[in-house]
Amino acid sequence: MTESPSCSLEPINQYAVVCYIPDPLGGFITRLREELVLGCTAQSHVTILPPRPLDTTIPIAESELRKRSSHFQPFEMEIPELRIFEETSVIYAEISLGRECLIEMHSALNVGVLHHDEIYTYHPHITLAQGFDPMTLRERFELAVRRWKESAPRRNVLIDNFTFVQNTAGNRWIDLVGFDLRAAALVI
Repeated sequence: MTESPSCSLEPINQYAVVCYIPDPLGGFITRLREELVLGCTAQSHVTILPPRPLDTTIPIAESELRKRSSHFQPFEMEIPELRIFEETSVIYAEISLGRECLIEMHSALNVGVLHHDEIYTYHPHITLAQGFDPMTLRERFELAVRRWKESAPRRNVLIDNFTFVQNTAGNRWIDLVGFDLRAAALVI
């Protein structure tokens, strides 16, 4: 059976760097994303380098990431509240503690072969819902806030690694390589 183009796992020239949110908070956020946007398959994460094309090979990009990330250490991240990017109708979780570490990582990694002129100023956050009918924004936001208050586990997590990912024609992201922040060593 041939997959439809919308479900294709064929890699495309679009890459990002993300930190996955560890469980139990990560699992909670992933399930909340699925509830807010039916069919959402993205694992909960905070983006360090937003999606971008590369004009180089994957091994060269990996080498650059390894070199530039070697001085980063694990850090605590806290998610105190939910908010909305009104301009794009995106519901997200705000990051307080750890925000400066993420900004520093973004600045250190968005150079050389990984550099990309981004549309929006980098704002560390965890996306909860996007790509839905904007007319349902308030309803979805109220549901997210209610679920967050009712059952979100501890909202502090330790971030001790990040992952270089590639998008596919079906908009499914593939993990390419992981980096341990304790030593910037290969973990995948």
